[in-house]
Amino acid sequence: MTNAKLASLMARGTEFLGCDVAIMCGAMSWVSERNLVAAISNAGGFGVIACGAMTPELLDREIAATKALTSKPFGVNLITMHPQLFDLIEVCAKHEVGHVVLAGGLPPKGSIEAIKEKGAKLICFAPALALAKKLVRSGVDALVVEGMEAGGHIGPVATSVLAQEILPEMASQVPVFVAGGIGRGEAIAAYLEMGAAGVQLGTRFACATESIAHPNFKKAFFRASARDAIASVQIDPRLPVIPVRALKNAGTEAFTAKQREVANLLDGGTVDMGQAQLQIEHYWAGALRRAVIDGDVEGGSLMAGQSVGMVSKEEPVADIIAQLMDEAAVALERRG
Repeated sequence: MTNAKLASLMARGTEFLGCDVAIMCGAMSWVSERNLVAAISNAGGFGVIACGAMTPELLDREIAATKALTSKPFGVNLITMHPQLFDLIEVCAKHEVGHVVLAGGLPPKGSIEAIKEKGAKLICFAPALALAKKLVRSGVDALVVEGMEAGGHIGPVATSVLAQEILPEMASQVPVFVAGGIGRGEAIAAYLEMGAAGVQLGTRFACATESIAHPNFKKAFFRASARDAIASVQIDPRLPVIPVRALKNAGTEAFTAKQREVANLLDGGTVDMGQAQLQIEHYWAGALRRAVIDGDVEGGSLMAGQSVGMVSKEEPVADIIAQLMDEAAVALERRG
């Protein structure tokens, strides 16, 4: 009976995504690649490839490699400020990717139409109610409401507040997925009961058995508590830098120096604002690669959400999803 209730609450999300369980995997650069994405989709969830700074050629290969590992649906996350965004959209269309997630700001002119005219469903992040309404008016098919507890790039508002603000207004219009700081099934049940169509988790999957993250990266997660995942600080108000949540290390301090360097270039007229922001993005991509791939947990970026304290061991994706669903079912049963 309770599992039926859980399935009923997730029905809108599973129908929209085309999977068994309305749990999306957050797009974590270098981590959300073919192996983890395919494992999550094969386990009934919805994997999402993190395109990040990939070239169209690299994304083409990554999608093809993922399709070789799973016949289940999966999505692709594209960054709005990518200079080759429209070429990346074409790559997704070529592979008939069913769901495209746009992240990193409002979709640039023509991008929504380019994605939807190929038949893909478009998911966007809504960091505020006004933006959620604007995105839906623009033709976006679903929203992700992600709070500041998440890992990687974050906004200024907590998940619980955003959910209370956006779900009552928007859940009747489009499927809304809640993200940020979710580590247990009880929280999933609560957001589903509030009207969410499903949830998105990243940190919980980062150390899965199928994740290619370096053993050093995973060990850093196992040792960390929620308070170790801190947000980066903006040092120059003229350079609008989206904060990034990561485990504190020497790399966190190196980012402060990078901001100063880019701000000086901006002052000198060497780069414009768009180029300055791209330099910051490229910095994060490189720093994250050093941690995830090379295992440099001191100098690299250990992007993690505050739910990192609930990641204590390496386990298969299927076990993580099963545990989350069991916890959600028990929580719903307790509430009758």
